[in-house]
Amino acid sequence: MKRDPRYDILFEPMAIGPVTAKNRFYQVPHCNGGGYRDASAAAEMRGIKSQGGWGVIFTEQCEMHHTSEITPFIELRLWDDRDIPMIAKMADRMKEHGALAGIQLAYSGINGPNLYTKEVPLAVSAMPIRTFTNDPVQARALDRADIKDLRRWFVNAAKRSKMAGFDLICLYGAHGFGIFQHFLSRVTNHRTDEYGGSLENRARFVREVVSDVRDAVGDTMGLTLRLSLEEAFDDLGFANSEVRDFIEMHKDLPDLWDLAHGAWEDCSGPSRFKEEAAQFDLVTGIKSLTSKPVVGVGRFTSPDVMVKQLKSGTLDFIGCARPSIADPFLPKKVEEGRIEDIRECIGCNICITGDMTMSISRCTQNPTFMEEWRKGWHPEQMNAKGASSSALVVGTGPAGMEAALSLAKRGYDVALAEAKTEVGGRLTLERKLPGLSAWGRVIDYREYQLGKLSNAETYFDSELSADQVLEFGFENVCVATGSSWRADGVSRQHVRPIERHGDMPVFTPDDLMAGRLPTGKVVLYDDDHYYMGGVLAELLVSNGCAVSFVVPSAYVSDWTINTLEQETIQRRLLEMGVEIHLNRGLAKMEAQSVLTNCTYTDQLTRLDADAVVIVGSRLPEDRLYQALKAREDEWADAGVRSVSLIGDANAPGPIAWATYAGHRYARELDGENIGDALPFKREIAELID
Repeated sequence: MKRDPRYDILFEPMAIGPVTAKNRFYQVPHCNGGGYRDASAAAEMRGIKSQGGWGVIFTEQCEMHHTSEITPFIELRLWDDRDIPMIAKMADRMKEHGALAGIQLAYSGINGPNLYTKEVPLAVSAMPIRTFTNDPVQARALDRADIKDLRRWFVNAAKRSKMAGFDLICLYGAHGFGIFQHFLSRVTNHRTDEYGGSLENRARFVREVVSDVRDAVGDTMGLTLRLSLEEAFDDLGFANSEVRDFIEMHKDLPDLWDLAHGAWEDCSGPSRFKEEAAQFDLVTGIKSLTSKPVVGVGRFTSPDVMVKQLKSGTLDFIGCARPSIADPFLPKKVEEGRIEDIRECIGCNICITGDMTMSISRCTQNPTFMEEWRKGWHPEQMNAKGASSSALVVGTGPAGMEAALSLAKRGYDVALAEAKTEVGGRLTLERKLPGLSAWGRVIDYREYQLGKLSNAETYFDSELSADQVLEFGFENVCVATGSSWRADGVSRQHVRPIERHGDMPVFTPDDLMAGRLPTGKVVLYDDDHYYMGGVLAELLVSNGCAVSFVVPSAYVSDWTINTLEQETIQRRLLEMGVEIHLNRGLAKMEAQSVLTNCTYTDQLTRLDADAVVIVGSRLPEDRLYQALKAREDEWADAGVRSVSLIGDANAPGPIAWATYAGHRYARELDGENIGDALPFKREIAELID
């Protein structure tokens, strides 16, 4: 297939100072949970994007000096020459298919607690460290000698970046995290010397570093400056108007302006709260202030939206982080006229949780993300079929659909059995909840791809028994029958059912999603702590209920701190009139009220209630699997080689866990049983004598 001519503009080359990008697809810096700990995994992940056709590919935040680090978060490091081989490997993989390789140099200043190095933090002004974890540490203000040192450290890092083979350097001053924003913003710059006060003074450090780095690397590397378009902080924040003034005053300062939305929570807002191209108003008109190219972000997944950004003169490059994770081959699919094959980002932000939890990142849509090196998984290529030929997948939720699609791609004959009349499992209902419509892309993509394959067939109204499965004679059986929400309250706070009066109606998320809604005063008890409780509270309020949200945590939807949406969720519920009861559990359900208990003192409080919604834990629906396991001695006669249980039916979890489970099952079918061996590669720290 050929590229649609209307997308030609996306493939026009564009100069960034002395280097030229082959197209307008620009993977902006993004974290991945690997950093210095999993350098080869991160390098291979970036290399796959080069293969997928991106014109520019950047590293994540790279700590360029040991006096500013953000432990416990795991980023890249470029502290001395011994770090060069690690990042050189990354640069090589980035450039392998013609992309420009960029490195983002970061000095965290007021955001760097230095818990690992134990260095005294240095910041533009003496203030408490501003971190996610409110570390009880303060920074001292940079004096003139410190600023001179800091300029030299940037030069040293730039020289090391050049030695490592990078084409571009990004100076990080966005999201409130980078030293350049700290100088530019009056929130963090309280200085009264030549580096403080007026915008011209606050911009002095940026000008000096850009000049220093240019002198150091010559005309061999392009220099980009990453800024937030808006810092919302009373009247002191680096507001959009002042950002525009700064760019107009320094229109030719960097070789490219890299414009992020605002705080990280704004820039990477989930689809539940942020639409595609959400920063359009903030960035519109900035290109007219400079002759240099501009890149912006906005969770771009539609090529038509991308073209509009370029043709309207809003942007010169289409910046992508999350969409490049969901589909590293997005540019190549546009170029080859395969728009319908793009695996679109759903904006769930599960990728960000890797960074926030200091673990290897995941992607709901792309289960191969960060497994390219560790397991050898390629996002577009499956391993060859094994010794067997057929597989029956029971259940069409995220795990079952991914397993069926990946098995069919390997060459197996696949039958997909669904008890209901449509595919999707849990997502057939979850996608209809407030703000979660984009999550349906998980199923839409897989349903479309399966429809193109002649060796995969879906059967509806097929609730199978063990007898039927054994009669069919499939060599491999994969049970992916999902899970159901418990109504008894057993979860984290309670390990046995909560005492309940028979007259108190109790509802689960399954009830609400099926349209069985309570009325009147509703107590919603959330011991799940992810998105479901908050979404259901919205649903209840929109249906006229008065909601009391009871949660044994200090936050509503506690785990969504890791997806950068907790604050937005709690603010929305408060604005909707939800009554929030933090650090309280559900002790007892009476006939017309409930007793809640303080999680610290166990003091009881009564809340009137007409109904209770319990968002606790889920029970695996594994009856079919257990029935088949009980008849294992019949498998051989029935031609069955294996029976496996995957996804929520095995262990309920987020959707990304389900697609990963489906993909892993498909990859490993007919593979060698490695027993006690580690199922992935890892790197071991070098011991110094």
